[in-house]
Amino acid sequence: MAYRATVTGLSAAIVVTIIAGSAQAEQKQYDAGATDAEIKIGNIMAYSGPASAYGIIGKIEAAYFRMINDQGGINGRKINFISYDDGYSPPKAVEQARKLVESDEVLLVFGALGTPSNSAIEKYMNTKKVPQLFVATGATKFGDPKNFPWTMGWQPSYQSEGRAYATHLLANKPDAKIAIMYQNDDFGKDLLKGLKDGLGAKTSMIVAEETYEISEPTIESHIVKLKATGADTFFSITTPKFAAQAIKKVAELGWKPTYLQSNIGTSVGSVMKPAGFESCQDILSAAYAKDGADSQWDNDEGMKKFYAFLAKYAPDANKADGSVVYGYGEAQTLAAVLKQAGDNLTRQNIMKQAANLKDFVPDSFCRASRSTPARPTSIRSSSCR
Repeated sequence: MAYRATVTGLSAAIVVTIIAGSAQAEQKQYDAGATDAEIKIGNIMAYSGPASAYGIIGKIEAAYFRMINDQGGINGRKINFISYDDGYSPPKAVEQARKLVESDEVLLVFGALGTPSNSAIEKYMNTKKVPQLFVATGATKFGDPKNFPWTMGWQPSYQSEGRAYATHLLANKPDAKIAIMYQNDDFGKDLLKGLKDGLGAKTSMIVAEETYEISEPTIESHIVKLKATGADTFFSITTPKFAAQAIKKVAELGWKPTYLQSNIGTSVGSVMKPAGFESCQDILSAAYAKDGADSQWDNDEGMKKFYAFLAKYAPDANKADGSVVYGYGEAQTLAAVLKQAGDNLTRQNIMKQAANLKDFVPDSFCRASRSTPARPTSIRSSSCR
């Protein structure tokens, strides 16, 4: 009897130990910014300043998370999306990043806009070991996990986009005389490097380069100088405001080059319409997302969800604005990461899940593309055709 009692007691102890161990394995894990009820997400956006056309991205992301919250949140937790304006100013971006991390105590900073702003906060975010996740820029430098493991891109890299244009030109216009206008910052230089790398020994095809500063009110004088070079191909590495100016001026001058436009300056709503649709015919660009203004997507299942979202949560948003499509796709990707993270909402696990997002394509992406990172699908005159 004594023996049996001892065995029974030992068995009970083992059972208790197993149960306790199981409970410990399933215990929720949180870092700052996450609780049973809430996930705090930080964001830095250019709602003002020379890149304010991109401000709609932050507004769409906020609307997307409102939709998520109305649906019960992610794994039962509501999203608290805190978005600040930096005016596309690097010093202001640093100020806002510190506020988000140290005062608001967000779990992560998501979708911060622009190469200059993200460059300014990258070292700080990595020192603090706070995810700088899905930066809203294609600068190649933000794909360096060895040196900056807490920073991750989302869209195609500018260098890969530049190489795509080079491949197109070498195949279709190998004797081109190329004139280039580019923004004098990491964005412009990165895309230009991709083009030159792609051209290889044929960089002599480039006959002229002009730079502009984002503080300039207009770039028209630069366009006049480039036309005078006799170039038959024009590559505009520009953000929306200046992309529209360039398109309009090229048309006014009666210049008829093969026209290549960097992807981030191809929005129908914020670039093509202001420039005048008649001036935008036959412009070529790289595409990785669906065009919200193109009727070919009216029966696409993913875009049906996008249109339904806009109708209810952002009825005043212009579906023809590429930044609207961008914001939706980026927010949807973050939601997928958070869902996959489950109850392990540590910053380290967020980065792990973001780097291992499997078989996921945002509704607004072409099926040939994949997020984190995406790739330009091809050079086209209209998105994803």
